[in-house]
Amino acid sequence: MIFADKLIQLRKQKGWSQEELAEKMDVTRQSVSKWEGAQSVPDIERLVQLSELFEVSLDYLLKDDIADTCEHYEEQEKEMRKLSMADAKSFLRAKASTAKPVAAGVLLCILSPVCLLNLGVLSESRQGFISENLAGGLGLIVLLIFVAIAVVVFILNGSKMQQFEFMEKEPFETDYGICEMVNDYRNQYRQTFTKNITIGVCLCILAVIPLFCGIGINEEDDLLLIRMLSLGFIIAGIGIYLIVRVGIIWSGFSMLLQENDFSKSKKERKAVVEAVTVAYWLIITAVFLVYSFVTNNWKMSWIIWVAAGVLYPIIPAILNSLKKKNR
Repeated sequence: MIFADKLIQLRKQKGWSQEELAEKMDVTRQSVSKWEGAQSVPDIERLVQLSELFEVSLDYLLKDDIADTCEHYEEQEKEMRKLSMADAKSFLRAKASTAKPVAAGVLLCILSPVCLLNLGVLSESRQGFISENLAGGLGLIVLLIFVAIAVVVFILNGSKMQQFEFMEKEPFETDYGICEMVNDYRNQYRQTFTKNITIGVCLCILAVIPLFCGIGINEEDDLLLIRMLSLGFIIAGIGIYLIVRVGIIWSGFSMLLQENDFSKSKKERKAVVEAVTVAYWLIITAVFLVYSFVTNNWKMSWIIWVAAGVLYPIIPAILNSLKKKNR
């Protein structure tokens, strides 16, 4: 067995990706890929570091005729999925094709309460051309239709990514050259990503301006305030649309490179976070529906979703702190 094969075997027995080994060795992932592809051999300093890291002798690493008889490595080699260049390109195309529809689905969810808010205020206005019950019913129907369309969009586009689900949950191997290709694509997309994120964040910040303007014009005119609030929802929705659209494509690069939220350590926590997230939003939905039906205060109950969204980032932080305490 040559050095390249031994290195692959040792790394897989540890359950490490090429990226993780590169970090431990303080080298680039491309260097590790070349070592395993028998395109180059590390210098003596790196070889010593490898022998210490894997607890094997230099003779074992360098001499092809020495077999590994250490009981520490008699366990079955952990298999990792292999991602080809064609698979990587197919994955990036799928990410790009789902980015806009999924972002549009998020926009629909954000805009879903707008009709309910406006009809609720109209039912209480002096004209009174629509009853409160009818306004609440129609507004709720529109809200549910928007959410239902968004859910269909999420499911249809999620099915396109189904074959790549393993990339979010488990370590995998990539063919030589994929990392260079992904880094090139990411560098080309960086300017578009930065521009859309900047515009999106600015729109989210500026979304409160219409409401402040309405308060300044006439704070007692509920219809004006709701219209200004609705305009704020639209502005914020557009901003979030831009952020989600480019964020989906950007996350594809990180998934292929197994960086940031898609590193091995983060993947191990993902299952727990997903379970807690599902439970969290189910509880929020139940609270929203129960409160709205009991109080019939549909024009204000949407605040529950805003509060839930603000509080949601706290959940991963709590899970991370609990994991650290258990170590």
